[in-house]
Amino acid sequence: MDALLTVLLILALSAEVAHGICNLSSDGIQACQPAAAIRNPTDHPSTECCAALAGANLPCLCRYKNAAGVWVRFYRIDINRAMGLPGKCGLAMPANC
Repeated sequence: MDALLTVLLILALSAEVAHGICNLSSDGIQACQPAAAIRNPTDHPSTECCAALAGANLPCLCRYKNAAGVWVRFYRIDINRAMGLPGKCGLAMPANC
């Protein structure tokens, strides 16, 4: 049952990622990609990335942290680095994320 839920979550994210997700546009995701890259990430997120994250629904993004394969496939993003970006932008992630 957990595998089915994961597959459904990945399919949902695949469809949404082209248009953005959780109030984070595709452009916003791409602005954050260098700081969350799988290889050779930058040390700090860009101003554009932080602005995009400031407008994002962070609790909503938490739901997608277990769909790492989709983030890797579409944006070459390391999900653990990505989940650390709000903190680097001075934003607080939900405690239960």
